[in-house]
Amino acid sequence: MKIQSFYLLATAVGFSTLMACNGSGEQSKDNNNDTTQTPAAQAPEKTIKLSPLTEASPEFPGATLAIKDVKTEMVGTDSVKVTLNYDVKNYELKKQTTATTAGECNNSKDGQHIHFILDNKPYTALYNPTHTFTIPVNSKHYVMSFLSRSYHESLKNKEAGVLLYFSVDEKGVYKKLDNPATPMVFYSRPKGDYVGNDTKNVLLDFYVYNTTLAADGHKVKATINGNSFVIDSWKPQFIQNAPMGAMKVKLELVDKDGNAVAGENTSIERDVQLAQSEPVR
Repeated sequence: MKIQSFYLLATAVGFSTLMACNGSGEQSKDNNNDTTQTPAAQAPEKTIKLSPLTEASPEFPGATLAIKDVKTEMVGTDSVKVTLNYDVKNYELKKQTTATTAGECNNSKDGQHIHFILDNKPYTALYNPTHTFTIPVNSKHYVMSFLSRSYHESLKNKEAGVLLYFSVDEKGVYKKLDNPATPMVFYSRPKGDYVGNDTKNVLLDFYVYNTTLAADGHKVKATINGNSFVIDSWKPQFIQNAPMGAMKVKLELVDKDGNAVAGENTSIERDVQLAQSEPVR
């Protein structure tokens, strides 16, 4: 009888210890979440999540991007054709970026390029250091340009990006304006349609200007199909577990307390499409 009682007691103690260890393990896992993102609420498995890239991005020391000159030409009476000529140094356009990441997400077959972003609209990938676009007369515009790896991640050293703020008058005359000193964020990825394996890891990337991100400073709030994450480190992330179909992404610059930052280029929304196979829609 004593042996049986001892067996039951030992079993009960062992079960309690096992439950405690299991609980402790789950708690430890939660505490080890990537500090660069804080989900607004704990989501069940298989819901959208952000994950860091599996390896550090290759660096390009000394890579620089600058605008050599700007040319304008009237088109009819109400539009202006603008041509930007870039100066790229220590960076090879059209070359494939040597990195594991290039095989884990959408990668441009045409190689490394420049992201040209006009007024925070979807970017144009430039594989040659020149670009022409059309704008209306009597208007002001922001052009954010930065060097991009072949898998569309921005180079984040200051010299690899350039912001141009300018105006054109009723005669198409170009005038460079002083860049604002206020903090801004420019949307880069995701963009367009994703099909098949490209839907598994969807790159989330952006370009911050006039600020840095920190736990006690400015942050970027990313809302993806209603799931919110707060990013306090300027590093690329993978969007994972996203369902097929339309995906709505919103990026907002917030202060240390999570309040929206006022000003231009501080909040952007974009819609993209995910599909297992063609056609996307």
